[in-house]
Amino acid sequence: MTSDLSPTARALRALEVLRDRPGVTADDLAACLGVTERAARRYVGILREAGVPVESTRGPYGGYRLGRGTRLPPVVFTEPEALGLVMAVLDSGPAADDLVGSALGKVVRALPETVGRRAAALREHASAVPDRQAARPDAATVSALVAAIAARSRVLVTYRGETGDGWDAEVDPWAVVVRHGRWYLLCHSHRADAIRTYRVDRIHAVRRTGHEFTPPEGLDPAAAVEENLGTGWKFTTRVVFDATLAEVSPWIRPPMGRLEPSGTGCVLVGSTNNPAMYAQEWLATVPFAFRVEGGPELRAAVATLVERLTAALDR
Repeated sequence: MTSDLSPTARALRALEVLRDRPGVTADDLAACLGVTERAARRYVGILREAGVPVESTRGPYGGYRLGRGTRLPPVVFTEPEALGLVMAVLDSGPAADDLVGSALGKVVRALPETVGRRAAALREHASAVPDRQAARPDAATVSALVAAIAARSRVLVTYRGETGDGWDAEVDPWAVVVRHGRWYLLCHSHRADAIRTYRVDRIHAVRRTGHEFTPPEGLDPAAAVEENLGTGWKFTTRVVFDATLAEVSPWIRPPMGRLEPSGTGCVLVGSTNNPAMYAQEWLATVPFAFRVEGGPELRAAVATLVERLTAALDR
């Protein structure tokens, strides 16, 4: 909290505010620092004494701003910020030997001694169990996609599916979304003429086509990914539940498809590239009676699962 900061920390915080909010008033600066307006002006004076050119403009639209060409000192983290950064890296799984771990080590070593010591201790004595569902994509691929999204540039991606089949797809890249440790590209596929969500770790090449695109207005990338994860895969699925939509809905993951009311029950319509996983890891966990109406691949996968479990009881 700002009330616990030392005078030096407050001066550095004042410098951050001036950098991020050119034209900030003395009142607003005081509120950011948790001090009086008079004290805020004093911290501006301290910065000027230290050689930081802080300009001031009078009048109703006046305020403080850094002079042009000001070279700021390296980024300074507070202790909560530094610990939060270490926690975020640990949250994403073990990273001691990868690019993220190397970068984090440099950040920790550059921190002030007190803050750095605590951040290093947290990193050394805390650990995380890797998420078996997580899949980190190539950083260069992510960078290329993000650059294309920012430039609104259509791209040609080379994609390799879970079964090993590969293809090229011309897409309008709308957004990159991170969901439960996996990175997805939300896009409009011209190959399918539909919205698609591609796993970024399965994209092996990204090439710009020279064509531009306009993303849809009001796009909510996270919601769109959730809605479209269960569409566009090789094998269609249709499962009817003998329970209401409200009862079944909490048990249905977005990649399973779209759940709709049907008579006194509900129906799940979707698609998958892995019928066995769909049957064993998803359908088998739903605690309501159901029947698989399609497609044949999912029906075969459910039949195989039933035979295996029945055989376990017979033994």
